[in-house]
Amino acid sequence: MASPPSSSTLSPPVVPMDLHVSNRRKLLDSLRHHFADSSRPSHGFVLLQGGEEQTRYCTDHIELFRQESYFTYLFGVREPGFYGAIDISTGKSILFAPRLPADYAVWLGEIKPLSYFQESYMVDLVYYVDELKETLENLFEEKEKKPLLFLLHGLNTDSNNYSKPAKFEGMENFEIDLTTLHPILTECRVLKTEQELAIIQYANDVSSEAHIQVMRNAKVGMKEYQLESIFLHHIYMYGGCRHCSYTCICATGHNSSVLHYGHAAAPNDKILEDGDMALMDMGAEYSFYGSDITCSFPINGKFTKDQTIIYNGLERPTEPGLRSLRTVRELQNGMVITVEPGCYFIEALLKPASENPATAKFFNHEKLEKFKKFGGVRIESDVCVTADGCRNMTNCPRETWEIEAVMAGAPWPLKQ
Repeated sequence: MASPPSSSTLSPPVVPMDLHVSNRRKLLDSLRHHFADSSRPSHGFVLLQGGEEQTRYCTDHIELFRQESYFTYLFGVREPGFYGAIDISTGKSILFAPRLPADYAVWLGEIKPLSYFQESYMVDLVYYVDELKETLENLFEEKEKKPLLFLLHGLNTDSNNYSKPAKFEGMENFEIDLTTLHPILTECRVLKTEQELAIIQYANDVSSEAHIQVMRNAKVGMKEYQLESIFLHHIYMYGGCRHCSYTCICATGHNSSVLHYGHAAAPNDKILEDGDMALMDMGAEYSFYGSDITCSFPINGKFTKDQTIIYNGLERPTEPGLRSLRTVRELQNGMVITVEPGCYFIEALLKPASENPATAKFFNHEKLEKFKKFGGVRIESDVCVTADGCRNMTNCPRETWEIEAVMAGAPWPLKQ
């Protein structure tokens, strides 16, 4: 039987493990420069703990595992239960694998030897987790001192959560540094290599295709979760992307004013109605590198006058401070950021503001009432910062006429 025709021009790329070798080398160089600048000796171990599998409450159902991101960046390990270390003085990389019980082979497949992990993940040494303490003590060159461990501990300013430092039995025999590693490793991750940019571009390409499929298949009477399903099917079926970068936001009508709609209490389940705008914030992840894309479009394929006004907004301001992207740091070549202009009619914000005498005078209440149930619009793309500007990594229709043409069946990119 002939295979069905593919609705994608893409093929999942093989990601070379030397990408993570390069990331380790990058961290080592940064640490050594930091130690030289601060007149500190370059010895000790970077030690990270990978993620652990989680069961669904008290059951034996294991949730689909996704590795911790910092650990992935340095080691590329897909399996749970690992530790990873880097000897700063020698540059050697060491993995510590969990010692699996015999019945693992019955339920989950072959128990791989240590040599498998050494070869697959391109590290210098591999031991079992229960050998971690002894191994690091033996490898530390200054035998008269406690071995020094640089552990990952720092604040994620987006979530306000802290990364968790590695823990293991026998830590009291080591000197611990909790402040040095996090800012240096985080900065390494901010500036992408060409290999990383290629994977991020692929994730964007797959996601862009999937967004276009959603636009073309959206119909009045469908459910929001059906649009999510179209996206998820495309990125997995044709893109090999088992994970998303985040929970899909498939909001229509008034739901699109809820910035993180799609969670368990608002599960993408509204019926699509004629006259609704859709706000689809969905991004595929490939080999631990993600995309972040939002498309907004009318469910019936035609923008109304009011929808066009909200979608287009004002022209770009020209005065200082508003004409350019504002951020808390200088943008550098190799960074990837999201650009996401949005306009939302959020009742929880508008109501108190319109009732407050200090702010109520700034509102046109007649106009505001007209758009009260509109929801919102967001247009989000991933942008790679270059030495002389930027490169848009997202390839979706953005102008209103482009969206209408694609939803009517025109090929994308549009032929001029």
